[in-house]
Amino acid sequence: MPQEGVKLLDHSKILTFDEIEDFTRIAVSMGIDKVRITGGEPLVRREITTLIKKISAISGIKDLSMTSNGILLSQFALQLKEAGLMRINISIDSVDPVKYSQITRGGDLDMVFNGVDASLKVGLYPVKINCVVDKNSDEPDAIAVSHYAKSKGCEVRFIPKMDLEKGSFGVVEGGNGGECTKCNRLRLTPNGMLRPCLFSDIELDIRKLGSQKAIEKALAIKPIKGGHNNSGKFYNIGG
Repeated sequence: MPQEGVKLLDHSKILTFDEIEDFTRIAVSMGIDKVRITGGEPLVRREITTLIKKISAISGIKDLSMTSNGILLSQFALQLKEAGLMRINISIDSVDPVKYSQITRGGDLDMVFNGVDASLKVGLYPVKINCVVDKNSDEPDAIAVSHYAKSKGCEVRFIPKMDLEKGSFGVVEGGNGGECTKCNRLRLTPNGMLRPCLFSDIELDIRKLGSQKAIEKALAIKPIKGGHNNSGKFYNIGG
């Protein structure tokens, strides 16, 4: 997040839970069976468990997950599990409390650790730890995160630091992100823009086109390889 903060969206521009549910239902009817709720931080959305309950009720979803910074997870883990969430990814770039606080602009690492424990306790398996690295998993912070994850029985994914404008990205170690030849993902932003690739300025308005047409168009024009994104930032289109 920028140090100076971000410009907030007007509430009327943000998709309602019903709109997200309708889009997801149509996407699943077209063959999508894996859904991830991400952000920003999804747990700050009011009544987020209601959205999870709506989506989990859609027949055909085989994998319903969430990516969270973990700060509020100890409060929500049980509710999320009961609402139908299957598993969780938690972002931890350092297990040094001071460094973690600097990276996250004030985040409390103990709250994240409590969120990991709560997720394991309620059965949000597998719990995956996302760790952003400068280059690779041999860096000191990455090694320490790996040791922590293994001590908890969590999986760990190392994500190379990316730059949308420069078009720099790499393959995720321990996952399959960043592999353009295998990518079949679509991203729906909070304001209803469907993006076939994060590293592209292409976006389709589902409110104007309708969900099915937007999905069909997005699939038809999905770039073969990621390039540059000059119209968005990770904090407003998601990581």
